[in-house]
Amino acid sequence: MKALIYFFSLAFLLAFAISCKKEINDDVSFVASAKSPEELSVLFEITQDNTGLVTITPNGVGAVLYDIYYGDSTSTPARVMAGKNTKHTYAEGVYNVKIIGYGINGKTTEKTQQLTVAFRAPENLAVTVTIDPANNFKVNVSASALYETNFRVYFGVSPTETPVSFLEGQTVSYVYTAVGTYTVKVVALSGGAATTQFTKAVTIVDPVLLPLTFESSSINYAFNNFDGGSASVISNPQSGGINTSGKVGRMVKNPGQVWGGSWIGLSGPIDFSANKIFRMKVFSPRAGAKVLLKVENATNSGISFEKEATMSVANTWEDLVFDFSTINTTNSYHNIVLIFDLGAMGDGSGNFTFLFDDIRLTNQIPTSLLALPVTFDIAGINYSVTDFGNNQTINEVDPTNASNNVKKTTKNNGAETWAGTTIGAGFTSAIPFTASTTQMSIRVYSPAAGIRIRLKAEDRTNNTRSVETEAMTQAANTWETLVFDFANQSAGTAALNLSYTYNMASVFFDFGNAGNGKIFYWDDVNFLPANVTPNYLALPLDFQSTTINYPFVNFDGGNSTVVSNPFVAGINTSSKVVKMIKNAGQVWGGSLISLVNPINFSVNKTFRMKVYSPRAGAKVLLKVEGPNGAAFEKEVVTSTANTWELLTFDYSAINTGLSYQNIVLIFDLGTMGDGSANFTYYFDDITLN
Repeated sequence: MKALIYFFSLAFLLAFAISCKKEINDDVSFVASAKSPEELSVLFEITQDNTGLVTITPNGVGAVLYDIYYGDSTSTPARVMAGKNTKHTYAEGVYNVKIIGYGINGKTTEKTQQLTVAFRAPENLAVTVTIDPANNFKVNVSASALYETNFRVYFGVSPTETPVSFLEGQTVSYVYTAVGTYTVKVVALSGGAATTQFTKAVTIVDPVLLPLTFESSSINYAFNNFDGGSASVISNPQSGGINTSGKVGRMVKNPGQVWGGSWIGLSGPIDFSANKIFRMKVFSPRAGAKVLLKVENATNSGISFEKEATMSVANTWEDLVFDFSTINTTNSYHNIVLIFDLGAMGDGSGNFTFLFDDIRLTNQIPTSLLALPVTFDIAGINYSVTDFGNNQTINEVDPTNASNNVKKTTKNNGAETWAGTTIGAGFTSAIPFTASTTQMSIRVYSPAAGIRIRLKAEDRTNNTRSVETEAMTQAANTWETLVFDFANQSAGTAALNLSYTYNMASVFFDFGNAGNGKIFYWDDVNFLPANVTPNYLALPLDFQSTTINYPFVNFDGGNSTVVSNPFVAGINTSSKVVKMIKNAGQVWGGSLISLVNPINFSVNKTFRMKVYSPRAGAKVLLKVEGPNGAAFEKEVVTSTANTWELLTFDYSAINTGLSYQNIVLIFDLGTMGDGSANFTYYFDDITLN
């Protein structure tokens, strides 16, 4: 053995020295560390002439030569270099042929293979032909028989193909390049002229698996249509945008049933172990159309799960999302069902013709982080929104300017009082609130004036950190910019916390009222870098707006109205003021005005108000009220007559844990008014300082 190792090492070094003339490297340590030969095998080929002549071809990984022990009375092995063979003549019988493979360093591996030499035809031929579970284009063949020496397999790809030889216990494989039906033939050979054959037809099909792209020419996309639905694969007639593929699915919804659609069976169960979000590209003839994607068990359609999505654009490819995160993964699902406009009867027209493509399973909902301001006009930006509470939002053009893109939200009949719409998946950076900049704005086209709209800002990673405030529309069927001041949060909600990260926003149209079909257009969601006076009832009240309705609620003899300032002088030169006449009624007669949002007493607790009194010594009570009986009041006395003066009301003792939204004014509490000039007062510029 030592001599053999020396021979291998010397031969290797000699070859190395000859081939490397310019560089000398005498490190041959890797020779000693080389592994023993692996995957030893042997192939027997016998001549079919009753002579018993067998050709023996050894093979192995890492073997440079072999010793072949024939297994009969021959005692001396045959030495065969790698890639060569040896021939030996056997009498009929069964022999254990042993091969020993030698590595470059002399390490060995041996294998014994049984050889049958017979001159009769093989008997009891059994052949296994299977489609590989990992590759539907691959077949695996194995065989066994009595009296055989070896097998030859023809895979049916050509009349002149060269067969592949193998032995009992071995498996040979072939990968077809095209679908079709092929005849696999296995021939069992012995040492005689007679053979035994086996044939089997194998059908190769391209499996229908996710993702469904409809691009393969070898896949049979066999749709099963029902109740008016008709799906087929066609050339893409609307190539562009997010879908330039060559083939797509087309669904025509004909008259039949309102649930008419199509389903396609997959070649294997859908794997929901990791991915549970379906996405599908859809081209719809109209915005607002719905599509239901449903999965069913192959044998029991009662085992199913479904989600419905709404198309937000017309005549444009969009990528819809179907969240299957709550599906029962212990069930098996093979079939995909598509129903467009469930609940509506199709008519087979272009209005009920839809395109769909690229049905795939992913592990996340596509995000659409947006940068403020959000204008809905920048090409390539994903302006998707998320509705909840039975709202429905689609992409639309400005009803007053066809070149301007906007969102259209319908608060459907029966929508929840809290139905709303989340803007994208959040913002690329936090809303930059500071102590002095606390406002956002949205342009809104409302069907009526006096509708409350709520805006909520929150941390998209922690929805317990949020702040909400409201604005009120002042006009119908015209664009107006609503200002949302988060320093004045909505009643019952958390206050603005500047230590929090607010990077997502949701808008609630007609908040507090159930849906009745009102439609709102909206655009230009923005953060205001400097605070402005909101265009709705909020402090400060200067009564100068030409669009705000100042709806005073008068009670028990009090009567307040906005009038032109009859005394433009001194500290008040504004054009509009409020005139209060205290008529006969009750000694507490006065007026009330409700603000859109609760008053923020967290920082400022001093009211100021300009007053013009017909006499000095008149009393003025300023009171704030809220739900559940919350109230606080202060009374001051005028010091001059027929002159504007600035009155101050100290609210430092108010309970800031309660909510106050109404401002009540009573002049000369305890004294019955008579409606005369002596009981006629003017006030203006109610501020909180």
